Amino acid sequence: MHLDTVRRWRGRFADRGLGGLSDRDRSGRPPSYTALQVAEAKARACRLPAETGVPLARWSCPDLARELAARDITGPVSASTVRRWVAEDALKAQRVLDLYARTWQGKALGEDEYVISADEKTSIQARCRCHPTLAPGQARAMRVNHTYGRGGALAYLAAYDIHQVRVFGVVLAGLAVAGGAVVLAGRRQGDEG
Repeated sequence: MHLDTVRRWRGRFADRGLGGLSDRDRSGRPPSYTALQVAEAKARACRLPAETGVPLARWSCPDLARELAARDITGPVSASTVRRWVAEDALKAQRVLDLYARTWQGKALGEDEYVISADEKTSIQARCRCHPTLAPGQARAMRVNHTYGRGGALAYLAAYDIHQVRVFGVVLAGLAVAGGAVVLAGRRQGDEG
């Protein structure tokens, strides 16, 4: 800490006591929108436009900005500000689907129908360096050998059942794609035989 900073804080303590050490107001423009206005905007983004009487299938950020201003929730607000608010919570205003409510095209899903979010990471290369990395020495840079020994490929498949709140994951020893269909060539980790 710089000597001038210590002197300034010591002087503030001498003048105002312990209260003089608390943070002072910062410079800069105060926030234009309250936390309540931002929360209301995010709540609107999570609802379908038809619920509020707007004839849209999905919200876009400019449409949502116009709706917030028209309903006098925020006053005039730009689409980029709405986009930033929505991105803070990883909300996708354009992709709010009714699948989370267990409906599809206005019809309720049956008991034997599921909503699953799935992803895959195929062809993960299992590699190791053939020679160890040498630490830097006096007048010598660190030496890294870029030759690898290949140990095959792995695949990781995962699915998330939205309503049961369960994650299913499997690591496979091989994966092949045949005619657009994924063919599993391996078994789950931990399977016997």
